[in-house]
Amino acid sequence: MAVTLHDVARLAEVSIKTVSNVINDYPHIRPATRQKVENAIAELGYTPNLTARNLRSGRTGAIALALPDLGLAYFAELAAQVIQEAEAAGVAVLVEQTGADRDRELELLRGPRRKLTDGLIFSPLGMSDEDVAALRVDYPLVLLGERIFDGPTDHVTMRNVDAARAATEHLIASGHRRIAVVGAHAGELVGSAALRMKGYREALEGAGIPYDDDIVGYTTLWHRANGADSMRELLDRGAHFDAVFGLNDTLALGAMRVLQEAGRHVPDDVAVIGFDGLDEAKYSIPSLTTVDPGREWIARTAVSTLLERIAGTPDPEPRTMFADFRILDRESAPA
Repeated sequence: MAVTLHDVARLAEVSIKTVSNVINDYPHIRPATRQKVENAIAELGYTPNLTARNLRSGRTGAIALALPDLGLAYFAELAAQVIQEAEAAGVAVLVEQTGADRDRELELLRGPRRKLTDGLIFSPLGMSDEDVAALRVDYPLVLLGERIFDGPTDHVTMRNVDAARAATEHLIASGHRRIAVVGAHAGELVGSAALRMKGYREALEGAGIPYDDDIVGYTTLWHRANGADSMRELLDRGAHFDAVFGLNDTLALGAMRVLQEAGRHVPDDVAVIGFDGLDEAKYSIPSLTTVDPGREWIARTAVSTLLERIAGTPDPEPRTMFADFRILDRESAPA
């Protein structure tokens, strides 16, 4: 038969209420009493009835994480880190993929599945500032990414402009002057591509290097194939450059493959830098110099902030929190 609270209380020689307080981590319990209860739990192999506990507390013990595209390594690694942080706090994570579709993002915010979780970490890509009212929800919500700043919710994000400027300055400091870009989005005003292009242009201007749209490769998606196609297009039209800034690591890796196929040696002929600090970038040949935008901090801060809101933090004001970044100096663009 299943072990019950009564069994644990009998073995520990305490009340059922004391056992419950230990299980729920009630702070005002004598250490010796807590140890007796924990020893009894271990000896009997007791497992708390989480469903019953959650029903009593009004919480599910789970949070949701909604990301645009788990096919992109950045989001896959971010999801893994969010899950790790949440599990360390004793919370499960329900992961959802929106496909960067505005209608799906809006439905996700108001859909019935939200009742299955206590809060949501959400990285919108299809929504814009015009959808800010949709973020006024009746459950804890933490925003990620570059959409809808100054909204009604906590926002954890990276320093895209500053980090992209630093990446470009890294190439300039090594003597490069014709720095191509792979991954720009035509006409984009809000989003990662626009912000990273802003940092790129600021670095050029600061070094007195004129901006040249002829060495900017435009894409729609940010997968390896898009980086490869963009680089082929630059090479086919005879664009002259001595370095490449991939607006994310997967673009940079795709571009680097095409450069090598074309007989361009990296970094002697063309230096390459990426953005995201993906784990796989350490193992490319040559290893990819990249920007670590603070993904681990973002995951940790998003989870802790959401759990604070679930617990009822007294601070009603939404907060915007920016991660620090660093350049990971490797073989493709050594300093």
